[in-house]
Amino acid sequence: MEYKAENAKQNKDITILLPCLNEESVIGICIRKAKKVIEKLGIDGEVLVVDNASSDRSAIIAKECGARVITEERRGYGLALRRGIREALGDVIIMIDADTTYDFGDIPAMYKMLADGVADMVIGNRFAGGMRKGAMSLSHRLGVRFLSFLGRKRFHTDVYDFHSGLRGLTSSAASRLHFKTTGMEFATEMIAVAARNGLRIGQVPVSLRRCKFERKSKLNTVRDGLRHLKYIVM
Repeated sequence: MEYKAENAKQNKDITILLPCLNEESVIGICIRKAKKVIEKLGIDGEVLVVDNASSDRSAIIAKECGARVITEERRGYGLALRRGIREALGDVIIMIDADTTYDFGDIPAMYKMLADGVADMVIGNRFAGGMRKGAMSLSHRLGVRFLSFLGRKRFHTDVYDFHSGLRGLTSSAASRLHFKTTGMEFATEMIAVAARNGLRIGQVPVSLRRCKFERKSKLNTVRDGLRHLKYIVM
């Protein structure tokens, strides 16, 4: 299986996984927030940053902030997350975008659901958790709703927000899955493959805010939307 950890011993309770591409303005903030979550939970955990061949100081800052940093030279959101899942040491793996738009305070509820065996995978639902003004453009919001609707019909699941950047799964579930996509469409593939393999997929309301720091968005609404659509149709 692709996602069996290279280290045979899963010696952490949780891995908070941050995919990172040129996020030097916010990566340190995200790592500190992740560490506080682990401390609050009172468990043994790690913050794992997958640097996706950044051209700025993201990797250096991440190391200085105490994260475990690995580099995925092949650029792509899916490639970064696949690498991170494969190398995570946690029994529970929580993935969250490294852009400060998600609330790290939503992680404990997701961790509990996975650690207690209620679900094998958990997806954050931004529409149920609330979006602050300016967090998502109207075109993006409509696109996510439409593609998620298609995804629910195509893959026979009730997941409402297919594109949430806050999600998680257990390491045992990861070992049963095999992914192929490389870009943003990985978010859709992850749910599709889990549903096809009969995994229990839970959902947790999560909030979304606009990033207050200067950074360049990696999302291209039209291009990435078409990649999701192609995966659903094909």
